[in-house]
Amino acid sequence: MAGVPGHTIGQWARRGYIKSSVAVGQPRIYSYQDIAEAMVVHDLLDHDVPHKYIKGAITRLHEYGDWPLTHAPLAVAEGRVYTKEGDRAYDVGDRGWQQVVDPENLKLIASQLRRGGWAVRELPDLEYIEIDPDFLSGRPTIKGRRIPAAKVAAMATTDEGREILREDYDLTDAEISDAERWWQASARLAEAA
Repeated sequence: MAGVPGHTIGQWARRGYIKSSVAVGQPRIYSYQDIAEAMVVHDLLDHDVPHKYIKGAITRLHEYGDWPLTHAPLAVAEGRVYTKEGDRAYDVGDRGWQQVVDPENLKLIASQLRRGGWAVRELPDLEYIEIDPDFLSGRPTIKGRRIPAAKVAAMATTDEGREILREDYDLTDAEISDAERWWQASARLAEAA
């Protein structure tokens, strides 16, 4: 859901970029908010912020709570992370100010996570995938139903499975198609990272 493979999420948790707030032992269990924080880390890396500056920002922004990247007002410029309080910009690096991870972007990340995670950036027209932390333990589902999107995508690989999805689960072709497209995009992202 964060647009990176599971082993990358595990590395980020071990190195302190994110946390697994539900369970820290093996296997790690991540909350919905942990995944939102991972999406911000991914976004910062996409804006060429080095890992050491992300780690520094997390360390310096501890007063924003357990998820400082999704709660602090942040910006990046020239590979550095900044925060702003009042009229002053505080350097978690040492250069100017350019808004990137602002409250509107955080709302966008929250919306994308609710609609299927990082894959929504590739497929903004997805309509029938949703992630609700209170629904099926936060697994992606068909919108408004307790049917995992991954299960739908797996069943849709055969004609018989598609027929079962239509008749027994009462899914539309659009819902099945969105599950397949979401699953394929998620798999591509996991392989690419």
